Amino acid sequence: MIDVNKRKAIFLLHNEGMGIREISRKLKVSTNTVSKIVDQKGQLPETIRQDKICVDPELLRSLHTKCDGYVQRIHEILTEEEGILIGYSTLTRTIRELNLGQPKNQRCDQRPDEPGAEMQHDTSPYTIKFGTNRVMVVGSVIYMRYSKVRYLKFYRSFNRFAMKCFIHEALTFWEYAASVCIIDNTNLARLRGSGKNAVMVPEMKQFAKQYGFEFICHEIGHANRKAGNERSFYTVETNFFPGRTYKTLEDMNQQAFDWATIRMPNRPVSKTRMIPAKAFEYEQSLLEKLPAYITPPYIAHERGTDQYGYAAVDANYYWVPGKTRFDVKALQFCDHVEIYHKRKKLAEYELPPPGVKNQKFSPKGKPAPRYQPNNRKKPTADEEKILRSAAPEVNDYLNFVLVMKGRAKHIFIRQLYSLHKKTALPVFAKALKRALKYRINSVQTIENIIRLLLRQSNYEMPLPEIDEAFTKRPAYLEGRFADEVDLSIYKIKE
Repeated sequence: MIDVNKRKAIFLLHNEGMGIREISRKLKVSTNTVSKIVDQKGQLPETIRQDKICVDPELLRSLHTKCDGYVQRIHEILTEEEGILIGYSTLTRTIRELNLGQPKNQRCDQRPDEPGAEMQHDTSPYTIKFGTNRVMVVGSVIYMRYSKVRYLKFYRSFNRFAMKCFIHEALTFWEYAASVCIIDNTNLARLRGSGKNAVMVPEMKQFAKQYGFEFICHEIGHANRKAGNERSFYTVETNFFPGRTYKTLEDMNQQAFDWATIRMPNRPVSKTRMIPAKAFEYEQSLLEKLPAYITPPYIAHERGTDQYGYAAVDANYYWVPGKTRFDVKALQFCDHVEIYHKRKKLAEYELPPPGVKNQKFSPKGKPAPRYQPNNRKKPTADEEKILRSAAPEVNDYLNFVLVMKGRAKHIFIRQLYSLHKKTALPVFAKALKRALKYRINSVQTIENIIRLLLRQSNYEMPLPEIDEAFTKRPAYLEGRFADEVDLSIYKIKE
């Protein structure tokens, strides 16, 4: 708004004969404004303010309680039922003045970016597509606040052991650690309390001590205390995810490693144009240098050896060298398993990819053990999934028949799946529809129904589909030089 003195000056200059354009140029006011002020003779226009709408505070308090604090509903009641025409923004301001809304959190202190002062850690869930499957993963980021370098990795599930493995992997890669690691009030590291009163789990406190840092929780509601890490997740969502495809979790983590440790550290920060890699080189003199060797985190499992020589760890089976049955201690590290007996290391195995269960493993370069592990589970979830997706009739029949549990259920599914592989789908679906009608729960009877349907309809076997390019397959090219098969033993003697 143009003040009173400037308005008078414009009007006096105009009365003295100065043109509107010249006044506009000298006083740096638009020509439209100059013309309007001249028309108003340099006076401020009188504005008529509407009467202030007052709402009874007690009425607002009662409506706030009645509507559970939903302001939109309060506004509807006031305007439609009470006849008080009040603006929505005016209503929200009045509610705030009466301290009826949610109290605002206190501001957190602004901390300067000091070299070597702190690092920050946090996690965030994502839904990622591996091929055609959508999988839930947890992204974990640790971030040096001053130099802006970060380390990123994804997990199928994230627990306390995964947190220790991630921090160990990141800090040993950098070979340095800050004296403080800011985290939220997660129970992975916090035992009780919150913020400055948080007490850490003794296990995690001892773990951090090996690397020369300590965990500190920010106050509840002050997530901006680790705003650098929050920004890191935004960068992941807007820079790492777009335009990338992943085959497996291992492929995704390899791309994340290259992105976080090669591409981003050498890319200038948008505001300061600082290069994180060079800033980290400067910051290293103020960080805690890691010892030459730190034992990686591990979980100790006391296991027995079954009669076939296997020990079970995390739903998989690992062969234990030797000829007798004895108890062993299996140490599960981040990426491998070590098996000990009487402090002597007997074997070491790489951990399978996440999600691989119920598999047996034996030492590389040696013949596989002859026998299967004892009590090895043989689930039929895959067979059941294939059957249910084959046809609606098959799915309806399985809903009826699968009231059994345990071994009988698995045997029935395997037998039915085997029959499905040997029978054309239209005939198989028709047979199961009939079996459901007469409440049949015997695979042998279903097989008899299939034979009856084939005899009644004079069913002809479909011709097999032959890929004419089979002569170009590597197996065909490799086997064409083999000796001809001797089929004379199958000839009928006259």
